[in-house]
Amino acid sequence: MKRKLLSMAAAAACALGGAAQAQVTDGLVKIGVMNDMSGLYADISGPGALVAARLAVEDFQKTSKAGLKVEIVGADHQNKPDIGSNIARTWLDVDKVDAIVDVPTSSVALAINQIVREKNKVFLNSGAATSDLTGKACSPNTVHWTYDTYMLANGTGSAIAKTGGDTWFFLTADYAFGHALERDTEAAVAKAGGRTVGKVRTPFPTQDFSSFLLQAQASKAKIIALANAGGDTVNSIKQAAEFGITKGGQNLAGMLMFINDVHALGLNTAQGLIFTESFYWDLNDQTRAWSRRFAAAHGGKMPSMVQAGVYASVLHYLKAVEAAKTDTGTKVVEQMKALPTDDPLFGKGSIRADGRKLHPVYLVEVKKPAESKGPWDYYKIRATIPADQAFRPLAESECSLVKK
Repeated sequence: MKRKLLSMAAAAACALGGAAQAQVTDGLVKIGVMNDMSGLYADISGPGALVAARLAVEDFQKTSKAGLKVEIVGADHQNKPDIGSNIARTWLDVDKVDAIVDVPTSSVALAINQIVREKNKVFLNSGAATSDLTGKACSPNTVHWTYDTYMLANGTGSAIAKTGGDTWFFLTADYAFGHALERDTEAAVAKAGGRTVGKVRTPFPTQDFSSFLLQAQASKAKIIALANAGGDTVNSIKQAAEFGITKGGQNLAGMLMFINDVHALGLNTAQGLIFTESFYWDLNDQTRAWSRRFAAAHGGKMPSMVQAGVYASVLHYLKAVEAAKTDTGTKVVEQMKALPTDDPLFGKGSIRADGRKLHPVYLVEVKKPAESKGPWDYYKIRATIPADQAFRPLAESECSLVKK
């Protein structure tokens, strides 16, 4: 089994003091950033997530009084649940990792979710989308930070269906994420008065979407929903343009898109796309300042919402470890839920009983080339969706941690 391990010390300002040292295992808080370092999701997560985690440690230690010693390690799960599971068990059993962070690819995240619960550690999910992590698969050891399939469906699906996009055809990545996104979007579209006229499951990953796009084109659906992500989304949009699908009157809905995807496509191809984001680097002075720090450390690339979520979740996790004076999994997550969240990227928020982090999200439209003022100036904010409207209501939750 091929496995990449990227290990780096994030900070070691001074030794632990007093009660904190007695409660934190080995006198060290060790955080493992697990994701796709070199494949389909490397741009939206990958090495940039390590940069974000290191910035979180740096900022935490500017104000921390406990002198926590923190180490960041990284690994490439290659989008495979068996590889991710093996890395997780080695990290938790041998390397004494206290928290696993990021983990795009929902099938991998669901496996890590279970292992972390068994070991009583912490899982801070930023990269995976499945809403089951705060639903039927919820855990007292997991916090789902950035976005999920319910939010994406509720934001993009409902908005498009309510504005005339009432017939849908799904191109769905054939694994846990794609299935959950299709399920949640189909429900949101139906609730908004639309209907699904067809769907097709696509291999994950794949380079050739031609046969699937031709099926979607033949369906005459007004909206072709891309229930995929990363390189799969970019490839399907490029090939749809080659087939003249949008010129023929059908519209594409990128159900999960990132600023990195727009950058890869270019504004000529991506202009006019509408989708939902949890973070945009150019929202305000705080997001701009942090994003420029990130870009300076990451080859000039602005952060994705996944990388922003890694920063914010690690920062809040460390605050909770300091406040709880322990790195025991369930106790830290309890403290994370008790403490209001506050960071420069997502602002003030909270974490619910089911582990869902609450913050506003944004319905964005990609600018036309003439509207962009410079590199990475890609979005117009069409609407801000309040946190209590963006995410699944607790009353609808299947999570066993929620009191009915």
